Amino acid sequence: MKARPVAGLTDEDRILWNQVARSATPLKGKTVPQDPFVPDPLPNPPPDMASPSDVPPPAKPAAGEKVLQGPRTLDRPTRDKLAKGRLQIEARVDLHGMTQGEAHSLLLGFLRKAYAMGIRHVLIITGKGSSMGSDGVLRKAVPAWFATPSFRPLVGSYEAAARHHGGGGALYVRLRRQTEVRER
Repeated sequence: MKARPVAGLTDEDRILWNQVARSATPLKGKTVPQDPFVPDPLPNPPPDMASPSDVPPPAKPAAGEKVLQGPRTLDRPTRDKLAKGRLQIEARVDLHGMTQGEAHSLLLGFLRKAYAMGIRHVLIITGKGSSMGSDGVLRKAVPAWFATPSFRPLVGSYEAAARHHGGGGALYVRLRRQTEVRER
């Protein structure tokens, strides 16, 4: 079977390959190649990954200027329909085991593609992160990212998923419509 060229890999494939390459033990005298297109995670997180307390308050808009609101919680009827399967989850992404840098870039790319395709409801699996006394870094970080400038035009609302979809380790996300711009 012929291997796919590296340039043909998706962002998710590249991140997965780098995770495998880092965890693999090479044979004696051999090295495990890393994908040259995916840089190693940065020691300092991008500005979008700053904690909500680090983000300065937004400037007041000029009179008549349209601005996007930050994401809200999902309305109850929509959440119930998603939980009961009466409203289809059109796409999903699993961020288990990723660093914040990897998860941030994968999630942003995933949401941009879903938004461009007109998808409205997605499931984001962050994992509960309760091993070794951890509070779940991604579980806390992902909702904070939704309020940042790069995610705000994409995410309209979100809510913790139903138990059978991952419960506290997953989020239902409703993406904005492509023409949706709200005034404050």
